[in-house]
Amino acid sequence: MKISENWLRSLVDLGADSAALAHRLNMIGHEVESAERVGEGLAGVVVAQIVACEKHPQADRLSVCKVNAGTGAPLQIVCGAPNARAGLKAPLAMIGATLPDGTKIQKAALRGVESGGMLCSAQELGIDADASGLLELAADAPVGTPLAEYLGLPDTVIELGLTPNRADCLSAQGLAVDVAAAFGVAVKSVPIIATEATSTRTFPVTLNAGADCPRFVGRVIEGVDTRAPTPLWMSERLRRSGIRPISLVVDVTQYVMLELGQPMHAYDLAKLDRAIDVRHARTGEKAKLLDGNDYELTPDFLVIADGRGLQGLAGIMGGFDSRVTETTREVFLEAAHWSPPAIMGRARKLGLHTDASHRFERGVDPEAPRAAVERATQLILAVGGGKPGPTTDAVHQDLLPKRAGVALRRARLRRLLGIAIADTEVTRILNALQMNVETTADGWRATPPSRRFDIAIEEDLIEEVIRIHGYEQVPTHAPSGELRLHLRPEAQVAQARLRAQLAASGFREAICYSFVARELLEHWSLAEGAVPLANPLSADLAVMRTSLLPGLVEALKRNRNRQQERVRLFETGLVFHAGAELAQVERLAGVACGRAVPEDWTGDKRPVDFYDLKADVESLLSLGGSGRAIEFRSADRAWLHPGRSAEILADGRSIGRVGGLHPRLAKALDLDEDVQVFELDLAAVVAGRVPRAEPLSRFPSVRRDIAVVVPVEVASAKVEQAVRASLGKVLAELRVFDQYLGPNLGSGAKSLAIGLILQDDSRTLTDQDADRCVTQAVTALERECHARLRG
Repeated sequence: MKISENWLRSLVDLGADSAALAHRLNMIGHEVESAERVGEGLAGVVVAQIVACEKHPQADRLSVCKVNAGTGAPLQIVCGAPNARAGLKAPLAMIGATLPDGTKIQKAALRGVESGGMLCSAQELGIDADASGLLELAADAPVGTPLAEYLGLPDTVIELGLTPNRADCLSAQGLAVDVAAAFGVAVKSVPIIATEATSTRTFPVTLNAGADCPRFVGRVIEGVDTRAPTPLWMSERLRRSGIRPISLVVDVTQYVMLELGQPMHAYDLAKLDRAIDVRHARTGEKAKLLDGNDYELTPDFLVIADGRGLQGLAGIMGGFDSRVTETTREVFLEAAHWSPPAIMGRARKLGLHTDASHRFERGVDPEAPRAAVERATQLILAVGGGKPGPTTDAVHQDLLPKRAGVALRRARLRRLLGIAIADTEVTRILNALQMNVETTADGWRATPPSRRFDIAIEEDLIEEVIRIHGYEQVPTHAPSGELRLHLRPEAQVAQARLRAQLAASGFREAICYSFVARELLEHWSLAEGAVPLANPLSADLAVMRTSLLPGLVEALKRNRNRQQERVRLFETGLVFHAGAELAQVERLAGVACGRAVPEDWTGDKRPVDFYDLKADVESLLSLGGSGRAIEFRSADRAWLHPGRSAEILADGRSIGRVGGLHPRLAKALDLDEDVQVFELDLAAVVAGRVPRAEPLSRFPSVRRDIAVVVPVEVASAKVEQAVRASLGKVLAELRVFDQYLGPNLGSGAKSLAIGLILQDDSRTLTDQDADRCVTQAVTALERECHARLRG
């Protein structure tokens, strides 16, 4: 939100300077994002009038103007602005003036014609970004008056980053209340004078949206001169608030919104038919809005309709067909209260964001519509004239939001803040914030004003007291007492070790959004159980992720598109699934592409493959110790490459997957090379066992190598299980060190070379012992794996 400091000071009589004001705004929770000084350095710039304007004899785009600057004889000025014309009043920088951008005004000759000054645009004066032509001043602007004096400059444009719960401060009046309370001074209320009706003309309004629209206030004004110029003071306040002035009626509605916080809309009454009907949209109904675009609506939208059709999208934007133009003479003013849930997210759903929707989504004072209509009537009549009709206030009184009183206990206030604040100061603060305060035996009972949607519980009142009293008033004390440290179980692997292990393997940690596009999950066949967001930030962040991999692969793709050839990323985070309750599981995932090893002098350009990532996963699982039986089985997942992927099991339970992406998925994601991925349940990875020291055997080990032929579909993990089960503790280590596939083995067979390392803790094994172990292993393999010893 932008606001003019001069405007704010007109409502609060402050003795503090701009720096102190900005500091105090920050301290009461209204972050000052910028404070831009405008209108400085305008000495020598005056209001002037062009009395004659002729084409330059040597240049088509230049004009030679005779300008009255209040100095006596007219000055000759050469000007290139397209809107230069006789009768126009505009700023003139006199000889010797220096503009804010450092331009020094001197006598000059342009294409052979002397120029004694410079007619200026708003951009050249540093008061606006408009450089399309001369800054046009009002016809009654006094010639010769210093421009800064005429425009109320210099000024500071303050931009605030308001939190979503403080919609009441999206107005000059609401912000002034907070500032006045913080400085301990009185606030000046906006003068709202009830205008007596001089016409009997009304326009009927019916409310058919229930609690979504419990109040709609309207008023007819006949005979308005919509071509009357907007008053300078109003247009300047609008401009400094970031809104470009358009026309009198439109500017008044915008000004009242900035002043009181109540968005308004004005209709051309001649273009309305029969009556206003506030209702929900019908399926497929279309509305043409002020931006000239047509929007297809669904029943969750609120609309303003008449006998001809839709005339506005409630709380977002008015309709195109009933807009006020220069030919409008009869105006119907609207100020309504729309329930925040009825407006929330609707503008974003259509790709829109308006000042009105920004306010209504956060909550607007339900008592403000009538005051806003009265204020707008007062301002329109003062400039454009006209005859106002009686005010129409269609209201469902029982459906309007009610503000209940909130108790504030003196003891609770002191306990939470750690300091004692005088009762008189607490009462002053609550009264200054325009709450209705009653004193009770143990404290206070405060009823917030109708514009404060953020005050509902005792802690809200405590927050109000301390932010106005001053957070800097709270003394700093070191904590006392014992601190209870959380001890990590000794058997559990610290996540820091997992990160360090992956970093040592060349991975970099990534942090991706917890929300993704549903279409992305559908590409991965992971959309089942995805939890949709009721109010997503965008369509690309519409559902909660069911896996870490889609986001990580998108991050990998972005890095690849930025000329990163070797990318290895990992992430730890939650994934979410819908069910009877929302389930969230913490996982660890990684992705890799490019070379298996960084580029070096050896010239190894082998791309990363399944076995590289499998080794990285095994290194992670080994951190927990060797107490679990880890097995890799062929995986059957739609997003994994068949034959190049595996399901990971620990003690027979699935804990994750590893492998290459399916070529069909890679093509859909526009990936130009193989990508290897893994994803693990983090709880299974960090689970380990308490380290236990064991003595080394004093007896030597014996190695026997065997080659067995097994069916090609038998996994080496099953071979290993069978051998370990048959030999027990005497098998110190098993190594599968070779695999052979060839026509001499027969169809559907493969040969595995296995190294058996045998060792006993109580004696030295003999050759007979080793041969017996080999026989046991081969027998077990024949029985469990249909194997035979290769000759």
